[in-house]
Amino acid sequence: MQTTAVRAENGARSRHGKYLVFHLGKEEFGVHVLKVREIMGLQEITAVPQTPGFVKGVINLRGKVIPVIDLRRKFTLEEAEYTSRTCIIVLQVLLSGGAPAGLQMGVIVDGVSEVLTIQDSEIEDAPAFGDEVALPYILGMAKAKGRVKILLDIDQVLSRQELHGLEKLPEWTAEPALA
Repeated sequence: MQTTAVRAENGARSRHGKYLVFHLGKEEFGVHVLKVREIMGLQEITAVPQTPGFVKGVINLRGKVIPVIDLRRKFTLEEAEYTSRTCIIVLQVLLSGGAPAGLQMGVIVDGVSEVLTIQDSEIEDAPAFGDEVALPYILGMAKAKGRVKILLDIDQVLSRQELHGLEKLPEWTAEPALA
């Protein structure tokens, strides 16, 4: 019954709007543009010991250290070589019970395609995969331009436990030195 509850919750959330479309392999995903802070090319990522395998490390973004997640690893997709199109999307993620502003996090994707305006009529709920498979991070499946795009609720992609672990990284709160 958990799947039914998740589907009802997803249906209650407003899902239409502008989405940044990116791809991982042949699959296309969308994240609401209001969550996107910037898109940047790959840069040096500092590995942080004892973090989950999907945490690539941290980067220094204009004096603020932010974690970088490899979405291929998080979604247990086959790893691929980085190319000139591989990039980091910096997103604003809300923490449940945390600061209202949330936190910034980078996600590595294979490439960014476009920004699409998607209407509610183009979005369907994610199909049910059984009671054991809960996918709270999927807002829905958009049918646009002849393809299906998986719309992500980026605030739900990482579990509370995973976000809590990242928030505890000593580098997380690093601030630029005062001059």
